[in-house]
Amino acid sequence: MTTAETSERGTPPLKRALTTPLLYLFILGDTLGAGVYVLVGQVAEESGGAVWAPLLAALCLALLTAASYAELATKYPRAGGAAHYAHLAFGPFVGFAVGFCMLAAGTVSVATLTRAFGGDYLSAFVDIPMPLVALLFPIALALLNARGIAESLRANAVATVIETSGLLLVVGLGVWVLLRGDGDGSRLADVGTAEAGPAAAVLGGAVLAYYSFVGFETSVNLAEETRNPGRSYPRALFGALATAGVVYGLVGVVASAVVPTERLVSSSGPLLEVVHTAGNVPDRLFSAIALVAVANGALLTGIMSSRLAYGMARDRLLPGFLARVLPRRRTPWAAIAVTTALSMLLALTGDVASLASTLVLLLLCVFGAVNIAVLVLRRDQVDTDHFRVPRAVPVLGAASCVLLATRIEQEVWQRALPLIALGLVLGAVARVRHRRGAAVEEELA
Repeated sequence: MTTAETSERGTPPLKRALTTPLLYLFILGDTLGAGVYVLVGQVAEESGGAVWAPLLAALCLALLTAASYAELATKYPRAGGAAHYAHLAFGPFVGFAVGFCMLAAGTVSVATLTRAFGGDYLSAFVDIPMPLVALLFPIALALLNARGIAESLRANAVATVIETSGLLLVVGLGVWVLLRGDGDGSRLADVGTAEAGPAAAVLGGAVLAYYSFVGFETSVNLAEETRNPGRSYPRALFGALATAGVVYGLVGVVASAVVPTERLVSSSGPLLEVVHTAGNVPDRLFSAIALVAVANGALLTGIMSSRLAYGMARDRLLPGFLARVLPRRRTPWAAIAVTTALSMLLALTGDVASLASTLVLLLLCVFGAVNIAVLVLRRDQVDTDHFRVPRAVPVLGAASCVLLATRIEQEVWQRALPLIALGLVLGAVARVRHRRGAAVEEELA
């Protein structure tokens, strides 16, 4: 669907304001968000001391699906992302179901990051009850989101520099501890736990580590706001994932070698344990950096969720009022308000690990559909040049989603399945509405 077609339907187009550097920083900022700052301990609990192994596995698996996203985002550069691709490939029923899972994942992610924001890092400054954090934190992010995409991504650029500096600080401190002889490099080869062998442990840790890399899928919803998506998107995407992979690998190595696995597992601020071990660095300094990282990840995920809801409303998969845009700012204010309210409600339930696993399961459903959609939409020829991957890549990407889904615990399935079932029911309703709307258009024509 072109911008002109969109305008004819009465929904104003979004502003094309993103360059390759801004898009790169968006993806990098989302990828280097709360995942590594918060989940290193949970990954260690699943995989043992060799935290780097599930991080590397998760990166390799994420790259498969990222390549499929690169093809579709450059072929169909518009808001809506996975929902739009599934709609084109499979029709409105699957399009809605995929979009609903993606939207649920986005709101769960913001809720996860809200709880992470209110944890040990914030307590270094002030003790605020979680219900109050769940109210004020999402509202502040929503106001920045509504102000404008360029303003939001300038804030992201600053935050990305800060959070990357924080991770590099952790790496530097870890190297210093090792050089002075206080670390234990033997933990880097400690793969497996009492409950699981090496292969199962790595896959179990990869499920949580996957959360640290899933920021790439949020960026496809900004393709419509990118000046030259066919050229900019693949460069920004793969450049950001490569950068994140290197940084995460280094962080995983030093965290495992410097801090005993038991301490990593028991802390909600595991990288702060590296700082404590090194000494001579104020807790508040690193806690402030970590809070910026968490807030930045929540901001970017909130941007994605609102653009997805806007795109689905424009495809008539959600109520039309969600496509309303601020006249001057040209940001989807209605979608921002609704997705923010849902995130507030979710932030009051669950813990970081369970919410993160639920998010990964929802995203695996989305990623599986996107990988298959790449193959189905190969028959659809477009006039513009776009990125193209070998056929084996989406096949392997879909298989990786099935593999990771088998490693997710039963209680997480019990939390996610009602959301998936709700998406299927609403998808059936959306299909009926879509058929009726098409019939009315034919009669009017």
